[in-house]
Amino acid sequence: MKELLLIRHAKSDWDHPGLTDHDRPLNARGLRDAPAMAAALKQRGVRPDRIVSSTAVRAMMTAKRLAGGMDYPEERILRKPELYLAPPAILLGLVQQLDEEADTAMIIGHNPGMHEASAALSPEGGLDGFPTLAVARFEIAADYWGLVEWGSARLIEFLTPRSLGGGAV
Repeated sequence: MKELLLIRHAKSDWDHPGLTDHDRPLNARGLRDAPAMAAALKQRGVRPDRIVSSTAVRAMMTAKRLAGGMDYPEERILRKPELYLAPPAILLGLVQQLDEEADTAMIIGHNPGMHEASAALSPEGGLDGFPTLAVARFEIAADYWGLVEWGSARLIEFLTPRSLGGGAV
C-alpha cells in the first residue's frame, strides 16, 4: 500500500513585476500557511519518504517549509524542472517512476495540472477546486508506484488552509 499527496504550492507574491513567473516567491500568507499545513499533516501521521518539487521558487519554498515541519531533510527534496506547470500525464509519469522503497510521497507543483491529476487519479472524480496549498491525499492500492494508473487511487482527505482554519482560498 502506498500513499501519495499532491500539493499545490502555497500562495505566491505578485508584487515583483521584474521577476519571471518561475521566480516568484511566496507571500506572507504562503509563508504562514505552509508550516501550519506541515503540522496538520504530521498530526495526521503523514511521514513522507520522498518529497518531490517543481523547481519554481514558490514550489521550492513550499516544499522546504513542509519538509521542515515534518522532520524531512531539506537536502533530500528532489527537484524536478518538468513539474513546472506540468500537465497530468507528466505527473502520472513522475509518480510511476518514484523510488519503490518510498511508501509515502509528496509532490509539490502547480495548477491546473495538480487539480486535473487529482481528479483523474480517483474514480470518484474531480474536486470542486484546488486552491493554493491544497493537499489531495490518496491511498494507492498498488504495491508498486509503477502500477499507478488513472482511477487507481482512493482520495483519503482533501485539505486546504481554509479547512484548517487558516488562510482564505
